[in-house]
This record gives sequence, C-alpha cells and structure tokens, in this order.
Amino acid sequence: MFLLPFLIPFVLFYVLPIVYALWRSLHKITRTGGLFGAAHEQFAGLSQFRAVFHDADFRSSVVRVLVFGAVQIPVMLVTALVLALLLDSTLARFRRTFRIAFFLPYAIPGVIAALIWGFIYSPNLSPIVSALNKMGFHPQFLSSQLVLWSIANVVTWTYTGYNMLIIYSALQAIPQEIYEAAKLDGAGNWATATRIKIPNVLPAIVLTAVFSIIGTLQLFTEPIVFSKIATTITSTYTPNMVVLNASQNNYDYAAALSVTLAIATFVLSFGFLKLTQRRAGS
Repeated sequence: MFLLPFLIPFVLFYVLPIVYALWRSLHKITRTGGLFGAAHEQFAGLSQFRAVFHDADFRSSVVRVLVFGAVQIPVMLVTALVLALLLDSTLARFRRTFRIAFFLPYAIPGVIAALIWGFIYSPNLSPIVSALNKMGFHPQFLSSQLVLWSIANVVTWTYTGYNMLIIYSALQAIPQEIYEAAKLDGAGNWATATRIKIPNVLPAIVLTAVFSIIGTLQLFTEPIVFSKIATTITSTYTPNMVVLNASQNNYDYAAALSVTLAIATFVLSFGFLKLTQRRAGS
C-alpha cells in the first residue's frame, strides 16, 4: 500500500508503453484483397527488426547523430567545465547574475530557440548574415555542409548552462579543508583547478556526458524546425525523424525503430558509464 502512489503511475506511464511498443514491434499488418482490403494483424517475429537494420535512411541518420555527438558533446562539456571553474574561482564577480545568464537559454523552449536561431541563420532575414556579407564573408549556415553544425551550435547554446550548473554544484560540494591544505602547500589557481577541482568533479562530468549521449540520439526539435526553412534537412535526418516518418503509415515498423533506438541509447550510455568507472578504478 505504501508504494501504490508510485507504482500505479510507474506501471501506467512507463512500463505499459514499453511493453506495448515491444508487442507492436513483433507484429505487422497485412491486407487481403488489395490496398483497401481487410487488415489482419499477425505475429512477425524479428522481421521488423531485420528491416530496421536494412533501412539505409535509419543507418545514415544514426551515423549522422554519432558524428554530431562526437564533436558537439566534448565542445559543450569543456565549455561548461571552464565556465563552472571561472564562476567558482576567487576572481569571479556577479556570480549569481552570470549563473542566471548562462542558464537562461535552457529555460527557453526548444522550438522557440530553434526559431530564433533559424532567423539568425536565414540568408534573407538575418542581420548577422547581412553584416557578414558586407564584410566579405558569405556563410551558408543552412547549407548541406554546415547545417549539422548549425544545429550543434543551437544545442550547445541551449545546454551548456544546464551542464555548467551540475558541474558548479559539484564544485561547491568540495570540502574547504582541501583548498586550505592546497594553499598551505603553495598551490596556485591553475594547480588547484587541475589537481583538485577537476578530479573531484569527474563524476559530475561523466553524468553530464551520459545525459548528452542520450540527448544526442534523441535529437529532434532543432532539425524538425529547421526542416521547415531549409531544404537540406530531409524527413529522415535524425533517428527520431525516421521514427516519426514511419509512424505516418506503419505503427509496427515505427515501434521496431523505437525499440532499436532505445537499446542503442542504453548500450552507448551504459557502455560509456562502465568504461569511465573502469578507468577511474584502475
């Protein structure tokens, strides 16, 4: 009885959707009597999953977000770490103001942020692009060569402050006695940051990295908004967009795509977590 308030929503909104997705992924709809004939659901085994692995659009989208994550995640986390160290240093002023300023992009809904950046990237509307053109630069932020990194810039802008706060909170938890001992040993700001602060906040950095890996494989809002203003983003640009596209006419295949993506996300994030724990223990 004590656990019922937790168990009921957990089962209804977490367990049941997963079970239903698994069940749908193992079935498929067949029709008799042509395209508009009667629909029959039948057990399909793993055939939907075999189709997923042969889906060139899905494979391309996964490779694309992996390349995206390999570049964007380190850039974002290093920036978040540097900002957290600066805020935690004795030289920092107006800490509360800067904390709010850095966190503010995370408070903006993803669709609104994507629309703002879409306006900034637009070659016909953006005052920034117009200024760059007058200076002799002609960037095409929404071209096929740059649009992935334009999206990466939006994601970095949105989530750097969020990750910075996690790392900054970990810095605040370091006992003051350690700093006092380091000061007595003659450690300067650089030595204190690299030998005391960063090693002590590594678990927080690993946590933000795991969150970022999960978020990267779920990349959806920014590309779906940009697809309305840029022809370089197709309806299968990211794995989640492939799932959305498939769900328009084939729920069972969309379920198989979702299950495959969930397993891949779990394997990548859990694998990264175990790898970092093994290195920390060695």
